[in-house]
Amino acid sequence: MTTAELHRPPSGGGAPEVPDIGGRFRSRLRAAAVRHGPVLLTYGVLKLAGFAVFLCLLDSTGDFRRKNPRFGGGEHAWDVLASWDGWWYQQIALHGYDPALKPIPGATGLITLEGNSAAFFPLYPALMRLVSEVTGLGPYGAGMTVSVVASFVAALGIHAVACRLGGHRAGLVAAGLWAVWPGSGTEWSGYSESLYTALAAWSCHAVMTRRWLTAGLLTCAAGLCRPTAAALVAALAVAVVLSLRRREDGIRRPLAALAVAPLGLLGYLGWVNYRMGDVNGYSELQEGAWAHTFDWGAHTVDVLTSVPVGRFDYLFAMPFEDVIGVCVVLTVPVLTVLLLRLRPPAVLVVYTVLSYLMVMSTQQYFGNVSRYLLPLFPLFVPPALAMRRLGRPSLAAVLGTAALASGSYAGYVLFELGVP
Repeated sequence: MTTAELHRPPSGGGAPEVPDIGGRFRSRLRAAAVRHGPVLLTYGVLKLAGFAVFLCLLDSTGDFRRKNPRFGGGEHAWDVLASWDGWWYQQIALHGYDPALKPIPGATGLITLEGNSAAFFPLYPALMRLVSEVTGLGPYGAGMTVSVVASFVAALGIHAVACRLGGHRAGLVAAGLWAVWPGSGTEWSGYSESLYTALAAWSCHAVMTRRWLTAGLLTCAAGLCRPTAAALVAALAVAVVLSLRRREDGIRRPLAALAVAPLGLLGYLGWVNYRMGDVNGYSELQEGAWAHTFDWGAHTVDVLTSVPVGRFDYLFAMPFEDVIGVCVVLTVPVLTVLLLRLRPPAVLVVYTVLSYLMVMSTQQYFGNVSRYLLPLFPLFVPPALAMRRLGRPSLAAVLGTAALASGSYAGYVLFELGVP
């Protein structure tokens, strides 16, 4: 080919074609809408239905203005969504940490803000601070924004995991069940459950699709969100060992994921221990500030043997919440057995079982157990596989009724009658 031929313009004398970048973007956007739109719509409609019930119940009480903002008071009824733990997260976003046990003078066992704050992991308040700086929202608005967006990301992750086990329809039902679980009231609130569940779901999905570095980074981030990320780290470690035994993905990528995964959790715990000058500082902080301590399940057994006989003289007793909590706790083993029958990937089994055991073996507010178990998303898969056979009207009736019930319990009972 001659030089003249190389420089000859295209036939027809027109200019060279320019790639239609905008068209490709629109095409990908439409494809994403078709793929993810039903999941987001299903989750969003169910959450809005429950949220509406929750707000109606809150508005009917009418006493929120007389409460301390730390415990649900404020100018508006919905300010309760940033109370309790949400209040602490806002303080951290505004003022940072000072990990130390400092009793209030004259009040034995009570801890100041500086003493309590480091019990809460840093990723969620850090994102609150970032969103606040970028958007100009206050800590309440920024925290709600992070939680709501993360809840939709979690719904997509749960759908993606369930899809691999039972198809698209099962994934839709699983995302719907995430919206109506008894502890789902904290998904749209100033709490870290939505963020942690989103990270855990997509980390497990990354393991299932053998994207090891992604799984390691997401697990590392989850370790900066909640202490129960130890179960996620262990689940990834088991998956890495199995992969190395099968020689599926070489050695470097799985081992790199295993090396990165625990850094977030160990890094934060190490920092708290260092600042407190105690190798067991974080555990002392949890016990001294919140009476949360590892007790081999003694408190759980006490509750499980007391509630059925109508006895409520144990620590942190809240009768209505605890009855629901007992039902949830006894349902989990049943769902776990059904999950095992599906022969799911080991990462889901280890994550679910260890997360459950970590909650059950700790002394804490038992009424909150439905919230503590909210991130156990693999448990949604067995009922999702059963419910996918229902027709649309029947499925809408079941999930819609559950959404209204969740607005009553998951929202009102946790935030207004109890301690979420």
